[in-house]
Formats: sequence, C-alpha cells, structure tokens
Amino acid sequence: MARKYSKGASKKVKKALHERKKGTLKSGSGKKVKSKKQAIAIGLSEARKEGKKVPKKKTGKTKSRKSKKKG
Repeated sequence: MARKYSKGASKKVKKALHERKKGTLKSGSGKKVKSKKQAIAIGLSEARKEGKKVPKKKTGKTKSRKSKKKG
C-alpha cells in the first residue's frame, strides 16, 4: 500500500512540533503557536511548498440540509 505522506513531510511536521514545544514556532501572523493541531498544519504546509508528497487540503464543505415539508 502506498504511503500518504513522504518521509520529508514527516520530518517537517516533527520539526514543527518540536519548535512548538520549545515555544519558538510562530504562525503567519507572528504569534506563538500553542496548539498541536496548528503546529501539524504548519509542518504540512511547509512540506507542500517544498513539493513533498502530501495529500490535498480538505475543504470545509458544509452538509446540505434537507428541507422538511409540513403537510
């Protein structure tokens, strides 16, 4: 079975998590990153920019609501 993420992408995420733990990881706005999820997202984003094998971003699609008809 093929790997979803390349080893290079894994290294980027690992580095980002390590920086977050040290307190040196910053987001695009310049603020310190405290969230583990945000650190992972930053690592994956950097890997994507370098052309590493990373799946496409999931878009925030909303579920369509079925309208109930009263009758």
